[in-house]
Amino acid sequence: QVQLVESGGGLVQPGGSLRLSCAASGVIFSFYDMRWYRQAPGKQRELVAAITRGGSTTYGDSVKGRFTISRDNAANTVYLQMNSLKPEDTAVYYCNAVATLSNYWGQGTQVTVSS
Repeated sequence: QVQLVESGGGLVQPGGSLRLSCAASGVIFSFYDMRWYRQAPGKQRELVAAITRGGSTTYGDSVKGRFTISRDNAANTVYLQMNSLKPEDTAVYYCNAVATLSNYWGQGTQVTVSS
């Protein structure tokens, strides 16, 4: 049974930092490209950051220079380091694992940026 479990969300003040984690089980983690998406109320889900099996990274324009995605294949975990957080970063953040013919999602973790 495949599971992606996100953690690390919470309430943070503008300018603060959070580190999200997504632990995978039931898959050969190193075979998967990993992505973080987010969805704010009333908005479409958007791609925040992605990291390939080989470690190449891409970022959404709104988070470039502030967020960093990384992975630890030995720990079956992908991370999202979020710095200089803004109120517009408030959303539910989802972990996504993608491989040929496979696409899995976590349950999401809430990030709220507010003073």
